[in-house]
Amino acid sequence: MKLIKVCGMRNAENIRAVEQAGPDWMGFIFYEPSPRYVAEIPAYMPQQCKRVGVFVHPQFRDVVEKVKAFGLQVVQFHGTASPDMCDTFKQRGLTVIRALPVTESFVADTAEYTGKIDYFLFDTPTLKFGGSGRRYNWNLLQRYTGPTPFLLSGGLSPQSINDIKTFKHKYLAGYDLNSGFETAPAMKDAAAIANFINIIHNGNE
Repeated sequence: MKLIKVCGMRNAENIRAVEQAGPDWMGFIFYEPSPRYVAEIPAYMPQQCKRVGVFVHPQFRDVVEKVKAFGLQVVQFHGTASPDMCDTFKQRGLTVIRALPVTESFVADTAEYTGKIDYFLFDTPTLKFGGSGRRYNWNLLQRYTGPTPFLLSGGLSPQSINDIKTFKHKYLAGYDLNSGFETAPAMKDAAAIANFINIIHNGNE
């Protein structure tokens, strides 16, 4: 069964509605330039799915503080997150996702993280570190031969469901949903997410 992560959450009632759709993970972005930046703890936090903190150029103390304050079980690192830093949080019992942009040479960037993270998140190259709503050439992912499983990200939307269903890879672990399922920044269409999960998990149209 593939993992479903919904990222870029902030509004308490929207969090509650999306949680009912049944994702496995829910992401909260701690990067101030993002339109989905979370400045304070929402009045409601998910209870049925794991909480993911998304950090760009993470600072150790900031990550530790956010993990405690938000009750995070998963951390996702973009930018300048070294293998050793990733491993430090993995050794603390957190699930660690390392986000990497998919360029022509992205495979070379994966090797040093082997054994130090739990998942890669392969995303569209962008100066905004995710949430671009743009898709990259998924065929490039066939160059990746593991061993770390990965989440597919970058422009996933209800309109791309057929392409998503036909994309196969030995190390594909799940899907990261964000801007393609929004009605506004940080506001998700819970019904569209529920339909996506139903199709992915049950094959129902």
